[in-house]
Amino acid sequence: MKPGLAVVIVGEDPASQVYVASKSKMAKECGFHSVQHTLSADISEAELRALVADLNADPAVHGILVQLPLPQHIDSGAVIRTIDPDKDVDGFHVVNVGRLGAGELDGAFVPCTPAGAMLMIERARGRDLSGLSAVVIGRSNIVGKPMAALLLSVDCTVTIAHSRTPDLEATCRDADVLVVAVGRAEMVRGSWIKPGATVIDVGINRVSGVYGKSHLVGDVHFDSAAEVAGALTPVPGGVGPMTVACLLRNTLVAARAQLAGGAA
Repeated sequence: MKPGLAVVIVGEDPASQVYVASKSKMAKECGFHSVQHTLSADISEAELRALVADLNADPAVHGILVQLPLPQHIDSGAVIRTIDPDKDVDGFHVVNVGRLGAGELDGAFVPCTPAGAMLMIERARGRDLSGLSAVVIGRSNIVGKPMAALLLSVDCTVTIAHSRTPDLEATCRDADVLVVAVGRAEMVRGSWIKPGATVIDVGINRVSGVYGKSHLVGDVHFDSAAEVAGALTPVPGGVGPMTVACLLRNTLVAARAQLAGGAA
């Protein structure tokens, strides 16, 4: 049986559409059973939760991902809690969040973007990250908090910074590892970065360019940051492909566990 991945997208958020298209394409290229449900932005929460329940019961679907953000009239937390934790390959169910927070990484599905970012950090800095100063800009449940938990698990000294952090630039300049996930186009400049730092840009922002054409940029100003950083991820082509790869890995793990009759 093929590993089965179901992706649910609601509405027309541009960043979500880019990500979902990459997921579906890569899943098919890897030979997965790939299902995509594209739903209208005015779907009710009850209808969305009913779809998730159907996917929970489908033996051909081993992993379920509901793309966030959801429209404001839908309680995202309630929808995510509807997903079977053993099919929660995006790692957002409270069961998997709790396992990550408790340091039980072997039994948890780790959110895919932080997991991919950690692989890149370890490739740049080596597997021993103990004692490094790490700053995560952004405190979302999707990236910021799980990213901080992963960095703590390898003995980094971690600061979670956000819009109310005093002197954010100075905080960033102390970081050996800087992860930026705020959703503000090119906010972090080269002058914010410690020379030689490893910089992971999680942002994906569509901005207008010349002749009215739009293009994608990150939360980091790439050209100025590249002059200072020891390693820097591009947008697009950096964190995004790693996120998709970790999603497929989680789906494969889930499929093997479910076919064996156990938990992930």
